[in-house]
Amino acid sequence: MKPFYLLLFVWLGLGSTFCLQAAPRRDFATQYRAERRIIIDTRREGDSVRLYLRFPNTALIRRGFPLHIALWADYDAKRAIWQDTVRRFARRLQPDGEGARIDFCLPLPRLRAGQVLSLAAGPADEAASGEAAWLRLTPEHLSRSFILTDSVGQPLLRHYVRAGEPFMVDSYGEDLNVQAYRYPLSSLPAAPPMTSPSAMPAQPRKLSAQDSARYRAGSLLRFQAGMYLLRVNPTEPRSGLLVEDNTFPALTSADELIAPLVYLTTSVERKKLFDAPEPKKAVDQFWLTVAGNNQTIAKQLIRTYYGRVQEANQFFSAHKAGWLTDRGLLYLVLGPPESVYREAGEERWVYRADQGMGGTFVFRAKPSTFAPDNYELVRRPEYEQLWYAAVEQWRKGRTARPGR
Repeated sequence: MKPFYLLLFVWLGLGSTFCLQAAPRRDFATQYRAERRIIIDTRREGDSVRLYLRFPNTALIRRGFPLHIALWADYDAKRAIWQDTVRRFARRLQPDGEGARIDFCLPLPRLRAGQVLSLAAGPADEAASGEAAWLRLTPEHLSRSFILTDSVGQPLLRHYVRAGEPFMVDSYGEDLNVQAYRYPLSSLPAAPPMTSPSAMPAQPRKLSAQDSARYRAGSLLRFQAGMYLLRVNPTEPRSGLLVEDNTFPALTSADELIAPLVYLTTSVERKKLFDAPEPKKAVDQFWLTVAGNNQTIAKQLIRTYYGRVQEANQFFSAHKAGWLTDRGLLYLVLGPPESVYREAGEERWVYRADQGMGGTFVFRAKPSTFAPDNYELVRRPEYEQLWYAAVEQWRKGRTARPGR
């Protein structure tokens, strides 16, 4: 047996004898709760794949439990293909603010593109629940030989950076170069959920690179705003990187604060905000008016709406900022879904709210080079009443009130 696989047997308790089965129906809503979401990234290392995990808080790491790993044929599979555990899990955790990080390897021959990994630090059956961390394995996950790190080598575990933010491409292997291609950013927001496909703006089928450059892997990089495709090895897929200005994923400038109001306002209202002598004050006055001149409610509305913008950017950013995407659209206006079900390339968001705003929205997987985890909303005319009811709640200052 090769030394590498001997090491894996030390790291992982190969639990193929376990019979891990799913609950009747998994609810993946936790994946869109920032305080509970476990972030995952991967890097190909020879005949293995290294997984990097970040737990958002130590409450998710239960003392005495190992990290359970399960592989499934799909999100809705009833029985795991195999199950393993990471031994000495607690000893290998590295502090990271309020959370913690860990990385470990899995043998590449045990993984296939299209299969789904789940990971949970708790009882074994938690790896079968929607509360676990879940990752659909794409060809990029299984072949990309680098990860992005900060300036001191800590994995970023995200595929976006701010313009001018220092970062590095940490590649597996020596004397390698990074080829980077830059494309223009998209600022096109998602259309409302009842929009007819024929009324939606046409999307370009192909984008042309504005420029390209070659860098030494491991060197400190700073990019200007744009969409990038990165590649170290010509035989592996290119990996997308979004570079945004200012304090992304948070918003601070007047223009940034006005732009997401596209889902709640008319074009005339937004033009007045953009053209105001002091746009930031105009934005504050907009929310104060919505709140009926109640400053407490206005502050709650601002925190709620722009908090959702930031979270949508963290969850959904890929080919464009997360709040511009179809899932970001619903996240901003309706909030985090109450239940999320995944099956056969679809994701269903369920809202059970009162006042006629409950409904189910279907997203279908539409991966691309820039966004391998992209989903598009199936738009339907019957969503119109629900949509306008939700917007009205914002416009009347009710969304931030207790119980909303």
